[in-house]
Amino acid sequence: MDARQAGFWLIIALTISGCENIGTFGGDYRPAASGQEGFITVVVDSAQWEQEVGDALRDSLGKAIMTLPGIEPVFELVPVQLTSQRALDRVQERKNILMVGAIGDTSSVESRYVNSFLGDSLRQVILSGDPILVERANFWRRRQMVFFLAAATPDELVTSIAESADHMLTRFNEVTRQRTHIEMFDIGRQRDLEQILMDRHQFAVNGQHDYVIAIDTSQFVWLRRTLSDTWRSLFVHYIDNADPSMLTPEWMLNRRDELTRQYIQGTAGGWVEVDRRRPLEAAEINFKDRFAIELRGLWHMVGQENERRVLFGMGGPFLTYAFYEEETRRLYLIDGMVFAPAYPKREFLRQLEVIAYTFRTRQEAERTSA
Repeated sequence: MDARQAGFWLIIALTISGCENIGTFGGDYRPAASGQEGFITVVVDSAQWEQEVGDALRDSLGKAIMTLPGIEPVFELVPVQLTSQRALDRVQERKNILMVGAIGDTSSVESRYVNSFLGDSLRQVILSGDPILVERANFWRRRQMVFFLAAATPDELVTSIAESADHMLTRFNEVTRQRTHIEMFDIGRQRDLEQILMDRHQFAVNGQHDYVIAIDTSQFVWLRRTLSDTWRSLFVHYIDNADPSMLTPEWMLNRRDELTRQYIQGTAGGWVEVDRRRPLEAAEINFKDRFAIELRGLWHMVGQENERRVLFGMGGPFLTYAFYEEETRRLYLIDGMVFAPAYPKREFLRQLEVIAYTFRTRQEAERTSA
């Protein structure tokens, strides 16, 4: 890492050290941020948006998700120029906001606006070649995430976008999951279903209002939400007295296929299986203070006819988390999948991610309520 990069990340570390949760605290009764989930409002000069700065943003925050069946970006980017006070007012209402400015460009209204939030000392840092990224939760409204990204020139902005994109994606995803959690569970939560899981299996996840327990058997529980033209499901499997060295992506894929072949079958005799012809992504993550592996990919319905393997033409995305729970010596596998052929899939899958992140063991629940 060169000196310039070190300065950039040092400032990030300083600015995010006081990060807030996007919930409501301390009697904050301002309106909540509005707009669709999965969108980022990008305040940026129109010429920069059409050139390298915009390309860098589209290639990072707006890149395509390779583990969905259709073309959907990680976030939809909505460029906005500050042509009026009303335009600024609309920006300040949004959930996810990125303010981008090359402060050496005094002809850009957007850059001048970003510049107005900086003190003299920060301006000197930026003009000397060190860009900054400032993070502010609940800046203009509740349940809002705002980033200010400033560099001296458009070229330096391009470099700083590449350096900071992973951090911004992580934070935008985290706050989007928090907001989605509020929308899903503020009303209609099935606490009776959660208690059934806790009593029978010593763990629980939150039950959204229209999920039902489709299968509940030894070390396997399948929850489903079925509508006229879509369904979503989440299953949890666990192994008692497990060997933590089993935890690998290949084990997860093989175990998932074993479980879905046994329990998740179609009406025509087929079963759900990982589509290994399509991209699969594995990542080591922190899942609620546990080392975990996250898998994302596509599933399809397969079967046999006349002793030949056939594809049934049905499928969708899935995500799977696996981790070893040291306190209970259990190896858990939590899997969510979507079938929604006529709809975008990204936000449906995010809802399953939200449910997965409500996981807690009996011991954790008891400590929380104590």
